[in-house]
Amino acid sequence: MPFIIVRNDITRMRVDAIVNAANSTLLGGGGVDGAIHRAAGPKLLEECRGLHGCRTGEAKATAGYELPARYVIHTVGPIWRGGRHGEEELLRSCYENSLRLAEELGCESLAFPLVSAGVYGYPKREAIRIASESIERFLENSDMTVYLVIFERVSFEISSDLMDEVRAYLDENLPEAQTGSFQRKERRMKPESLALGKAPAARENAAREAAVCFDAAPMAACASLAEAPRELSAMLGELDESFSQNLLRRIDASGMTDAECYKRANIDRKLFSKIRSDPAYRPSKPTAIAFAVALRLDLAGTNDLLRRAGFALSRSSKFDVIVEYFITRGIHDIYTINETLFAFDQQLLGS
Repeated sequence: MPFIIVRNDITRMRVDAIVNAANSTLLGGGGVDGAIHRAAGPKLLEECRGLHGCRTGEAKATAGYELPARYVIHTVGPIWRGGRHGEEELLRSCYENSLRLAEELGCESLAFPLVSAGVYGYPKREAIRIASESIERFLENSDMTVYLVIFERVSFEISSDLMDEVRAYLDENLPEAQTGSFQRKERRMKPESLALGKAPAARENAAREAAVCFDAAPMAACASLAEAPRELSAMLGELDESFSQNLLRRIDASGMTDAECYKRANIDRKLFSKIRSDPAYRPSKPTAIAFAVALRLDLAGTNDLLRRAGFALSRSSKFDVIVEYFITRGIHDIYTINETLFAFDQQLLGS
């Protein structure tokens, strides 16, 4: 755990294994296949010759050679022929067999390209859906970190209806959203309204007025200042629950196990262990929101949980408004939210 969508060159991914969208000969080709062979060096081709090819939907492993990854898992995706020739089942098999093989090899991290979505012509939106569903199902019972590597953001497609709805919500709640940039409008104060902006004589008068006001302050004010440490101590003794304490209480109340919660939140088990063991732990904002999504909190509950980590949802942030869109509609599927955040070039939820 977790499942992460990234934009990168898969040959540069520092993971235990990368997946090669190969052809049935395993002897190299174009696209991702050719790039992996070039980056790995000639020894990869030499080992592939001894594998005697691979059938569609199956997977075979080799060493990574000059790649940052220890292994290359080669899988052969289906050629798109209209969707009535078992393409979906074969594409699912590519992901399932690759994941199973990575687990057998002891991999803790694995990176996939979008299999069959290049020259094999599989519709990208459907290819993304099948990849996401297959990986999500596998991660229900695994702590492996799995990446879906997208080389070009333009090749990443989600539901056009969803995109249109999110864009409309952004337009309504974030006027600058379509520009993709936000210019800070700083309020300008007139120089004459500031003591430092006045003429020297005026500055002296202002300083004298301030001194008179200070000298004239009643001694009672000094007494109240002396009481401040006691009041502060009392307030500190009545602190609200911390993020960690509140989160753990909410998990217990939900009836979920810890594992069910952190998997739904797309959070790594090791990170969850840190949160559980440290009552003062302060997560990042995406991590805090991920737990709110996992717990299916409404907007008020989400903001309450965020407040305990020192955050809040804001209408000045595209990321926040997209998150708000899903929460207010009761959509708590973290993978759908992350796919949308990725499509809008925003940080993803989870760890």
